[in-house]
Amino acid sequence: MSAEAQPETIVRPVRDADAEALGRVHAQTWHETYDHLISKAALEKVSPKRLAELWVNWARQGDDFRMSAALVDGEIVGFVGSGPARDKDAPRNRELYFIYLLDKWHGTGLGQRLFDAAVEEGEEVYLWVAEDNPRAHRFYVRNGFTLDGASHTEPFLGETLTEVRFVR
Repeated sequence: MSAEAQPETIVRPVRDADAEALGRVHAQTWHETYDHLISKAALEKVSPKRLAELWVNWARQGDDFRMSAALVDGEIVGFVGSGPARDKDAPRNRELYFIYLLDKWHGTGLGQRLFDAAVEEGEEVYLWVAEDNPRAHRFYVRNGFTLDGASHTEPFLGETLTEVRFVR
C-alpha cells in the first residue's frame, strides 16, 4: 500500500509576480466568505483583474507591511496582510488588514501559519472583521483577541457590511 503524498505547503512573502494569482484567490475567497452577507449580484462585480492591480501595489509596500501568501503545491490558496494602523482612533499601532484562505484549506493549520507570518507572537494589534463571521471570530479569540465594543458599517461592493473590532 502506498501512502498518499502530503501536499507541500509553504507561507512566504508576497512577490510582484503573485499579483494575478492573488487577484483570483482574493475574488474567490470573497465569494466564499461573504455570500451570506452580500448579494450575488454585488459579488459578481468582483474583478480578479482589479484585485490583482491592488496586489501589485500591496506587494511593493515598505518594511512596515507584512504581506504573505500560502501556497499548496505551488498554487496560492490564501494570503494575509498587516501594517501600520489606518484608523485615526486606532487602539493599537498595528492592524491586521486581512487574512483569507480558500474554504478547502480551512482547518488545516494554514490560516494559523498565515496569521503568524503577519503578526508577531504577543504583538499588540487590532483588526476589523464582519460581524456575522463566527468562524473568523473563533479564530481570533483563539489567538488572544477580544471584542472591544467598536463597530462600523462600511460600504462593500456597493452594499454595506457591518464590522466589529477585535484587539489584542
